[in-house]
Amino acid sequence: MVDFALVHRPALAGAKSGSFGAPATGNRITLAALPEGHVLQVLGSKGSAGLEDLIRQIADGNQTAARAYGPGQWFVVGDATLSPTEIAGKAALLSGKASIAEQSHGRIRIGMSGGSVEAVLAKGTAVDLDRAKFPVGRSAMTLIGHISALITRTGDESFEVMVLRGFAESLWDELIQMSLEFGVDARATV
Repeated sequence: MVDFALVHRPALAGAKSGSFGAPATGNRITLAALPEGHVLQVLGSKGSAGLEDLIRQIADGNQTAARAYGPGQWFVVGDATLSPTEIAGKAALLSGKASIAEQSHGRIRIGMSGGSVEAVLAKGTAVDLDRAKFPVGRSAMTLIGHISALITRTGDESFEVMVLRGFAESLWDELIQMSLEFGVDARATV
């Protein structure tokens, strides 16, 4: 058997806006590659109603970390990497009512904020992102252009977009293009 070390490379490490996590900033918009901490997919068992409180516990009480994306389906996200023991502890809280699938290796999160963030996202999706209809904590699985993504409002003027890892660079470039009129540097592509 050959021993070798796996080298983790962040999906958006090559963003020309700077080192990993350095934002692409404009007059009224900021895009940032978020840490590739953890993404847990939670799937409710048939007939398991009222899981919201348990899901919030798994998300450590963070209102925007638990994201419903379908009936009985959530993503729980965070900046910290979780050990297998920590994931098992979270799974134990569900006690047969739901299961957890660790998805951290396959999903990337991009943060967007600023006074024009709704206008930028409106260029790529048909979801009504008005604050009254899409409050903090709300999520929607949608398309941004041709890329499937989960959009979550994380603040009054901030969103997080989660996408499959293989589409992260394409989505980043698309978001930069959509943000150009708001002063984001076109050289901030991956």
